[in-house]
Amino acid sequence: MPIYRCNQCGLITEDLNAPVGSKVPCARCAATTTVFDTVYYVEKLIERYTAAGRELNALKQATLQKAPQPIQPVSAATPSQPTESAPGNTRSSKQLATAEQHAPVRGWFAKRSIEANLDYSLVDTSGFFDDAAVQIGQGYRLFSELIDRVRYAYRNNQTWINLQLANLSQKDQQAITQLCRNLYKHTFFARYGYQKQEKVVNLTLQTALSIRQFFEGGWLEWYAFITLVAQLDERQRGFSCARSVKIVFPNEDLHELDVFVLPQNQPPICIECKSGEFRRDIDKYLRMRKRLGLERSRFIICAADLTDDECNGLSAMYELTFVNLESLGAHLQTLF
Repeated sequence: MPIYRCNQCGLITEDLNAPVGSKVPCARCAATTTVFDTVYYVEKLIERYTAAGRELNALKQATLQKAPQPIQPVSAATPSQPTESAPGNTRSSKQLATAEQHAPVRGWFAKRSIEANLDYSLVDTSGFFDDAAVQIGQGYRLFSELIDRVRYAYRNNQTWINLQLANLSQKDQQAITQLCRNLYKHTFFARYGYQKQEKVVNLTLQTALSIRQFFEGGWLEWYAFITLVAQLDERQRGFSCARSVKIVFPNEDLHELDVFVLPQNQPPICIECKSGEFRRDIDKYLRMRKRLGLERSRFIICAADLTDDECNGLSAMYELTFVNLESLGAHLQTLF
């Protein structure tokens, strides 16, 4: 029975009309695909499964022998490089996830007759969300295809993806496989495998809703949040912070703010995070900034896919501040 698996989109299907060994267009994405005999295909699949099992066992042994180094927050001056933890650093703890920590933020909104609904758990940094987000953000230009593929798979109810690395340099291949191994270790993927000969990463997606939300944009919120909090920690400046703040204005208009931080003795900083299309929301953000009474420099649109020139151009056109992952830290530094 003829069968094929598309290396581009991962589709596995029969093609009764195609001779074994021929090349046919994939029924899903039209990529050229080789047709195999089913028995031969299953034999090769078992061989690779066995090899992957051996590789996984070796990785587990290596992990037990050498613990991975923690990922550090990015620096404002050099956003692509890790920075040392400052005194009072709030990373890897539950100390932000309290009513007391959120009280100044709630009070700031209350003074303006705005109701703020706060979820304290969204700033709990004792898990791995913040670490993973920083690693993705620091290498986003390289990792963006992986994130896009995972997000596409979730939205189309696909359970796994294959990532082709053969066209990349060895250094980039190593960086991507290291990221995938780290994410798998911290349960962001249900399974991880790597076909060395073909240089293909095999990933099975995690079904947990929190993981899906992370890949669909939550990682960028975590990255912006940690970048801002890390700078305040380095300066030993007090602050109150919240994520995904749901606010209700006196006229009952409902809105959500991705990252909201109130530095001590300073006006708030609001960061809206966009890993996809945002242009249709510009007018909404302009009105939101004015209703909150924030200066344009303190109402920030962090769009992952914008270039520096696009950020500068949009910031000149609208009374908002547009940044990308590389320029976020540098802009925040100017606010303190």
